[in-house]
Amino acid sequence: MGVGRVAGVTRARALRTRCLGVEGTRQVAASRELDDALRYLAATPYRHHVTPGATPAEAQRAVSATLLWHLRVLAGWQPASGTDAVRALAAGFEITNTEHQLSALAADPPQPGTERLHPPPYRLGALAIAWTRVARTRSPSELRTALAASAWGDPGGDSSAAIATGMRVSAAVRLAAAVPDAARWAAARLALLFGREVFVVGRRMPDVSAHRAARLLGPRAVGARSYAEFRQVLPTNAGWLLTDVDEAADLWRAEARWWDAVERDGRELLRRARFGPQPVVGAVALLSVDAWRIRGALELAARGGGPGDWLGEVLDAPG
Repeated sequence: MGVGRVAGVTRARALRTRCLGVEGTRQVAASRELDDALRYLAATPYRHHVTPGATPAEAQRAVSATLLWHLRVLAGWQPASGTDAVRALAAGFEITNTEHQLSALAADPPQPGTERLHPPPYRLGALAIAWTRVARTRSPSELRTALAASAWGDPGGDSSAAIATGMRVSAAVRLAAAVPDAARWAAARLALLFGREVFVVGRRMPDVSAHRAARLLGPRAVGARSYAEFRQVLPTNAGWLLTDVDEAADLWRAEARWWDAVERDGRELLRRARFGPQPVVGAVALLSVDAWRIRGALELAARGGGPGDWLGEVLDAPG
């Protein structure tokens, strides 16, 4: 057993203490004003990026930035294979950066007071996949070309929808291949994405993204003509998420179920005694779930606080 692997797993288990958990989430959500929630977070592991007077969107982004920092620290303690796993799990941050880059490219010259519309990109460090090149692009078509020449692959178009969907499909397929312990999460998340895009929004995926999605969902699911057919032919490792979701319009219900499963699986992976990749994957899962909950709790605090139906559903997940 290499020293790097032992150190990486030790660091992964230590990072579990950075999660606020159910009680911390309740404290944030019960705040009557957003500033009260921010003052509470200022005394927690989220303090480094949270600032007084932040807007709800800025506060939520600060929580995400803290999560990213923890993932970068974790990746820095891993051997090469462990860093690759964390990078695959953290791909959503590069997707967000790319979406903001695309939005900025399509925008008119910025006017005074609009700086907050385009926040600075997340600092990815070693977790970047192709961001250094993407950040230098000057048009949507150039951005698409940069993605096509990278591990992301061609999204099949240079529109905002094509790039956002294409990158998420690519991330799911790459995650399932690079991190076997997260393959179930990746397949189910892709099923949710595909279902929303095709059967709720009514938007056909570019062929290249559809073919890529078929690697996880199967060609029958990708070619389904109705949501009922899609749900029926999904493979087991993806179809579990849509159990009891009989109508495409109710797919939103699967979101909390997905996070619940990630937390449950992550806890099991983290407690495993072996010095392998599982505890690292588990730590990323639990840190990510905690950040998701805190972002939702901040939204409730901005509305005046209280338990709310959303928070009650989320907090039903095991503590």
